[in-house]
Amino acid sequence: MNDFLIPASNPPAKIKPGHIAWRSPSNIAIVKYWGKYGQQFPANPSLSMTLENAYTETHLFYKPRAANDEAINYTFDNQKNRAFEARIQLVFKSWKEYFPFLDTIHLDIHSKNSFPHSTGIASSASSMSALALCVVALEQLIYKRFTDKEFFQKASFMARLASGSACRSVFPCFSVWGKTDHVEGSHDAYAIPLERFHPIFASLLDDIIIVSSDEKAVSSSAGHVLMNDHPFAESRYTQARRHTEELNQILKSGDLDRFGEIAEMEAMTLHALMMCSQPSYTLMLPNTLTVINKVRDFRRDTKLPVYFSLDAGPNPHILYPSDINAEVEGFILNEIKPLAEEGKVLKDHCGKGPFQLS
Repeated sequence: MNDFLIPASNPPAKIKPGHIAWRSPSNIAIVKYWGKYGQQFPANPSLSMTLENAYTETHLFYKPRAANDEAINYTFDNQKNRAFEARIQLVFKSWKEYFPFLDTIHLDIHSKNSFPHSTGIASSASSMSALALCVVALEQLIYKRFTDKEFFQKASFMARLASGSACRSVFPCFSVWGKTDHVEGSHDAYAIPLERFHPIFASLLDDIIIVSSDEKAVSSSAGHVLMNDHPFAESRYTQARRHTEELNQILKSGDLDRFGEIAEMEAMTLHALMMCSQPSYTLMLPNTLTVINKVRDFRRDTKLPVYFSLDAGPNPHILYPSDINAEVEGFILNEIKPLAEEGKVLKDHCGKGPFQLS
């Protein structure tokens, strides 16, 4: 999009060596994005909750590039990771049109997660949004051309090119990605924040149950491709549009029970789509299903608003408002934690969005 291109009439300032760092969170899609077209555009709108404690920290060290310098050096958790580095190279290739100054800069990029990567907790959302925020911050340092709104809009646009769900992580609390007539300003090219929602949703807690920290057998990228010829694709996209419209209203009204119903229906639909694709595959594990059934039984027995969601992996998210934390805490400790790998439960909540570390 031309709005995100650097005007040729805007000459760059001289670049001196420096350092930029951002922390950006993951997010949990309540309405799922599954299926895409073109250059990372969504086949359906999605609506997500930004997390707080599941995040990526990315440090970007930059300097003018010497003749024999590599363009990028990348480490994850203080180690070289060739697979990740290859993906970063592809990301920067897709970004080149929008960041022409990168041709003259050497970048040392160091990232680390607060949670296991590639396990279905949207690690690409946090990592790619953190990277996009760093590079857009570098652009702002060089060109000084953005308002705050423009800064985060471009960061969302660039994050989308790297990983679709990443575009939602640059905003706090709740955001929508994908054009829908029912959310003003919504767009396929970037996410927008939802600024009006009932206080009950700002209090939501999210306990992420690490059933398995193993890398997924089928990546989300491969799963999206399988939607191209999926027998239920069009009905799914219709459902997602309807759920996004309804959920946008629910967030304003405070109907927590209907919020939970949609969250669970979306989670199960996502995994049903995987099981009905060609070829078919399954990411849920036996303990995933056990957690789901225990959440349903607990809700039935206690009448408390406790719900589950799943991203594209085996690890359930248990969602509930903070005012019932005391009642749910015992349930998690006694019934759910024994089902987690080494008892790993990540305590998270509706988050404030990314922030700059330096």
